[in-house]
Amino acid sequence: MNTLQNQIESALLAGDWDRLGQEAAAWAQAVETAGEKDPRPYFALNVTHLLRGDFAGAWKMHAQALQEAGDIELVREWVQSIADRYSDNAQMHLVKGLFLAQSGQSEQSMASYKEAAKLAPQSAYPHYFLAQIHERAAHVEMAIKEYREAVKLDPAFAAARTNLGVAYQEQGRLEMAIPQYREVIKLNPNDAIAHANLACALAEQGKFEPAVQSYKEALRLTPQDAEIHLALGGVYETKGRTDLAMKEYREAVQADQNLGSAYTALGWLLMEKGRPTEAMDAFNRAVKANPEDAQALYGIGRIYAARGKRETAAENFSKAIRLEKDPAKKNDIMNALFASGQTGD
Repeated sequence: MNTLQNQIESALLAGDWDRLGQEAAAWAQAVETAGEKDPRPYFALNVTHLLRGDFAGAWKMHAQALQEAGDIELVREWVQSIADRYSDNAQMHLVKGLFLAQSGQSEQSMASYKEAAKLAPQSAYPHYFLAQIHERAAHVEMAIKEYREAVKLDPAFAAARTNLGVAYQEQGRLEMAIPQYREVIKLNPNDAIAHANLACALAEQGKFEPAVQSYKEALRLTPQDAEIHLALGGVYETKGRTDLAMKEYREAVQADQNLGSAYTALGWLLMEKGRPTEAMDAFNRAVKANPEDAQALYGIGRIYAARGKRETAAENFSKAIRLEKDPAKKNDIMNALFASGQTGD
């Protein structure tokens, strides 16, 4: 076993994640300098990114550590060898759980997380990662229970609070979600996602002006976030402030030309303002970005119907009906189809 590997294992077993990251980076550099291929230092880096809440960094390391079958097997052998030697070490069980969860063995990872929680009852990490497994399995109440435990053990655990808030919001428990988002903002005032999450929950409560202010703060922090521009546009449209809504929708498509839903929203506003040619362009861009955008196809059908091109309109209505999931919206499209008739162009 080389010195760097020894140092990494020492840091891992001690739960010294900063040192683990430093040692893993040094090992990865040594591997690259030697022109070798070894996924183990990248898995160690992946672990440190996950524990820091840097999911983009973790995903990048995942690609170098756990993408190929041979790499997964080498990492598995390494992790298992440490686990066999230190079966009573909580950090080792946590890392084993992270390996299993990321290598397609989510159910098996739960036993490792539970063992880590038993051996280190003061640690929030096992509960946090166990909650993620429950969430992926659509066991929302179990996920909430584990997120709550993580927050109880570490009130400054912003990622756990964020996920807890999202889980509450998905259940419609906005009065429970909003305090979590506010606490995240207290911990990290520059967390744009926390401001956007708060804005979304406030808008769902019908508190539109506070929602607007929270979305604006999110955009101050991340001015090129297309999804936030789109969401703010939706709030403005709900309040009848269509010019401001259109401005935000245009900002959204400028920030991300592949955000089809923003083109669709823009298209419907242009339709309402009697600008069908511009609306058609927006709907076509939406369908190019997402060929299964039912509302964009519906909009195209409406424009063709208004132009007297009934057959083309009916084709688009029929596609939209097949794709639309919302029963009320599907019914609207069916009514438009029946109204269009079946004669040719």
